[in-house]
Amino acid sequence: MRGPGRMETQRVTEYPTPQQSAARPTGGGARTAAPVAGRTGTAPAALPGSRDSDRHPPGLTAASQDVPHSAPAQPPEAEHAQDTGHARPAGGAPEPEPGGRSRPGTPEDTAPDTAPGTAGHPGVHPGGDERAEQERRGGDRLRFVGAATRRIARGVDLDETVLGLCRATVPAFADAILVYLRDPLPVGDERPAGPAVLRLRRTDRLPDYAAQPPVPAGAEAEASDTGEFPLPLPAVPPDGTGGGATELVEVRGGGALAEVLRGVRPVFGDVPTARGALPELLGSGCEVPGGRRVILAPLRGRRRVIGAAVFLRRPDRAVFDADDLLVAAQLATHTALGVDKAVLYGREAYIADELQRTMLPDVLPQPVGVTLASRYLPAAETARVGGDWYDAIPLPGGRVALVVGDVMGHSMTSAAIMGQLRTTAQTLAGLDLPPQEVLHHLDEQAQRLGSDRMATCLYAVYDPVAHRIVVANAGHPPPVLLYRDGRAEVLHIPAGAPIGVGGVDFEAVELDAPAGATLLLYTDGLVESRHRDVWTGIEQLREKLTETAGLTRPDTPPPLEPLCDEVLDILGPGDRDDDIALLAARFDGIPPSDVAYWYLDPRAQTARQARRLARRALERWDLEELTDSVELLVSEVVTNAVRYAERPITLRLLRTDTLRCEVGDDVPQLPRLRQARATDEGGRGLYLVNRLARRWGATRLSTGKVVWFELLLP
Repeated sequence: MRGPGRMETQRVTEYPTPQQSAARPTGGGARTAAPVAGRTGTAPAALPGSRDSDRHPPGLTAASQDVPHSAPAQPPEAEHAQDTGHARPAGGAPEPEPGGRSRPGTPEDTAPDTAPGTAGHPGVHPGGDERAEQERRGGDRLRFVGAATRRIARGVDLDETVLGLCRATVPAFADAILVYLRDPLPVGDERPAGPAVLRLRRTDRLPDYAAQPPVPAGAEAEASDTGEFPLPLPAVPPDGTGGGATELVEVRGGGALAEVLRGVRPVFGDVPTARGALPELLGSGCEVPGGRRVILAPLRGRRRVIGAAVFLRRPDRAVFDADDLLVAAQLATHTALGVDKAVLYGREAYIADELQRTMLPDVLPQPVGVTLASRYLPAAETARVGGDWYDAIPLPGGRVALVVGDVMGHSMTSAAIMGQLRTTAQTLAGLDLPPQEVLHHLDEQAQRLGSDRMATCLYAVYDPVAHRIVVANAGHPPPVLLYRDGRAEVLHIPAGAPIGVGGVDFEAVELDAPAGATLLLYTDGLVESRHRDVWTGIEQLREKLTETAGLTRPDTPPPLEPLCDEVLDILGPGDRDDDIALLAARFDGIPPSDVAYWYLDPRAQTARQARRLARRALERWDLEELTDSVELLVSEVVTNAVRYAERPITLRLLRTDTLRCEVGDDVPQLPRLRQARATDEGGRGLYLVNRLARRWGATRLSTGKVVWFELLLP
């Protein structure tokens, strides 16, 4: 029976030293025994360049891991051992159990790793105790299986699990391994459609030079002795992701490979079904060693077979035995379960990523008069979802609402609550409510979602025409304003209570927003961690903004995207305790010279007055080419407003990258585009707007509505 002791010889073969190569026997069935003289006082020599933790699982090699450097002294009673080969216990030593099993602490547990029958083995006659040797080898095999399965179980994703199998088995159990997995891998209770397809996921093998036959001491090396001794397998690329074997295999329904996979249990390569299955799996041009040097092991997960593993040994190594089939079955089972776990984890990670991605804006809008940039970082790889969010919502009149919030927790529940609050904020922003009213309604919504739904939020509305910003805060860290000259200031805004507390009022503050300034909104994950408090982090953020602004020319604001990257640099190695949302807004503004604004009384002559005012504004801006289209569209929209309005209406023209016209009135009902019948006298005004304007729309306000349209500049 071949035991793990033989694996140690293979390990020595992989990393030979000149002295070891000279003393190593050429046969494949015996292990190299250390000299008897001085063995009890000499530890085994370390192998040059060997790494037990990477290539040799713990517990496999008794000489290097499970055995002390010196053999234990034998008691006098050992000299009178019977012919059975068992040493008689001395003093308080435990008695051997019936059937040859030794209790822990017996000499067999600490015996030096010598080949069976070697002279000088303490407590064993020169004939050797075959049963004790089998027990020892069985213990080594169990220790190897335990170490290998632990290494396989450490993998979290698919590649780590398969790599753990390859590194645990080569060279300790086999000289080469090929791992095939279904493509695509089924997830959970999914039933694969179509025929099963196996893809070569990874291969691993000993280098060819490691199996070079040893040269006897005193003999001169011939050309064949120094040449390679290759395993009859295709060459493996350095990354271990494939080779000359067939990369994609379709399992035929009635073929030999399908029969082996249905059998679930590993089989030797010399059984009839395996002889037909191996060429089907590896390809007809790929030769494998004959006899019991190949094991084909199906990988069965929780519900179905998900792949196969092929273990191979070189011709100069002992063949696999029946116990090795049990080892292969254990390795295959643990690998298949690990692959199932990795696939389920990958699906959960994908769902979490998709959920988080859909909860945040895909792209930020680019409203007139402001430039936006954002960043989002999850708390950790294992916590892909969180409650932090940001948003930018265009409002009527060229304004934009800037929102950033943080729901407590890092779970699916937090992400779901965050999505509901973000949707509510967008709906409230569409009603053009003041910031403090938006926070009040968010607070009510959070209370409806549950008594423990807590969140912080900061809501700001920027007006590029007035160069003003209105901000309301609900327990959120204060924003930082970076001026054009490089100064950074923490805005002092009443903090307020978090959303979800209930029964509190929120206060809004109106501040100047000069052109060229940058407003930075963020969540507490950027400035607070277990190593620093929130105010220390805010001060570091302010200093970082000042430092970054100093790298540009005077009176020139830093580029927005690199600025966000520089801000994230304040995070230290242990500062990622929370997810981070960051929203930066550069205030460009709209110059007063590009704005025309009028109040008009709702009279029958108002449409003609509106056409005249619009024509004069276009002449002032040198946009006479748009006069006809603008007069027609303004006349239609103003006529509709005058028809129902009771208070003065507003007319505003904005010249930016487009020409935008806005008409406001006190009627909340929004106009709808409809197809007028041939007998109708009206109903064609919005049809003309839809055909001639680049874009148009209507927005409901707290005091009425605004109808707007845009035309491209010539």
